[in-house]
Amino acid sequence: MTSTASHLTQRSALAPQNPVEIARDLAPVLAERTSRFDETDTFVAQNYALLKDSGLVEAGVPQELGGGGAEIAELADMLRVLAQACGSTALAFSMHTHQVAIPAWRWRHQKVAAVEPLLKRVAAERLILLSSGGSDWIGGSGRAVKVDGGYRISARKVFTSGAEAGDLLMTGAVVEAEDGSQAVIHFAAPMKAAEVKVVDTWRTLGMRGTGSHDVVIEDLFIPDANVAFSRKAGEWHPVFQIIATIAFPLIYAVYLGVAESARDVALSLAKRRPPTAHSLELAGRMETALRAAQLAHRWMLEAVARNAPSADTVNEVMIGRSLVAEHAIRAVELALELSGGAGFYRCNGLERRFRDIQGARFHPLQAGPQAQYAGAMAFGQPVATIF
Repeated sequence: MTSTASHLTQRSALAPQNPVEIARDLAPVLAERTSRFDETDTFVAQNYALLKDSGLVEAGVPQELGGGGAEIAELADMLRVLAQACGSTALAFSMHTHQVAIPAWRWRHQKVAAVEPLLKRVAAERLILLSSGGSDWIGGSGRAVKVDGGYRISARKVFTSGAEAGDLLMTGAVVEAEDGSQAVIHFAAPMKAAEVKVVDTWRTLGMRGTGSHDVVIEDLFIPDANVAFSRKAGEWHPVFQIIATIAFPLIYAVYLGVAESARDVALSLAKRRPPTAHSLELAGRMETALRAAQLAHRWMLEAVARNAPSADTVNEVMIGRSLVAEHAIRAVELALELSGGAGFYRCNGLERRFRDIQGARFHPLQAGPQAQYAGAMAFGQPVATIF
């Protein structure tokens, strides 16, 4: 164990700590390692060990259930700070973080007792939760066959960030009734089960250390009692209002952090040369784009702070998601231009951030569906069919 990890372990054993302060303590270690993970397409496993030792795994669990009690805005700042050091670590960890934050919100604000066992296990055992949201949005994926006492699940889940470190995959599968109608059941698949395998597929442009491999499930039995809820396939369900409102401000905090660090790198490189009118203009445009991303992300958090997920909060969060993506990407593009030829060298780290920020394009709702949703809301039309 590193001295940093040892210090954090001792400190977290005394009392819950501010997760943002812990992230700042971890940042130098993460930053030192990030290029190695990126260059070798290696999952950030060592960094996950630090996250566990530091208490960040349970940061979002309510204190009454054994966790750190951090609210959404605090968790977003934690992820933003982690992303400034290592985008891959932060993005992978944002998937665990939002899978904890959602049931924690339901426990706090909807008094849903059914989520208590999961949250208590996360706190006590420091379980890592995985998300299959990349392949399981509204339509669902995989096949569930009804059998005595439960279901048999077969599926291939893509974009499973942190797969190698995961304990539970929070996912779903499609059940087809005799009349041809389809429903999606939601459940947690144990990653240590013999029927669950991680397939090494993650070779990508950016975020190379997230370990977002495919997870293949072959004939896994899920008892009826372990099905969290069921919904009609392909249709918007009220639970998605909670998921969309809470998850995306956390995920996009990562991209904001990447853009902020790109800005810092670019200025450091640009200041090696005397400023010119052109470099001052580039710096100003970069600052403006970054500020737009920061303001949009603040807007997302303000929607969360209402504590009333709805079609309206989803709209506001998704508008923010598009604005953060657009302006964060633009800020990094300008950072690369401002840095000049030095930014083209991998050793300076800006090239990696340029690649990592491209991931902001691909999470739902992407630009087209998001604009359709916002337009439908503006016209007062139904939004449930857009997805």
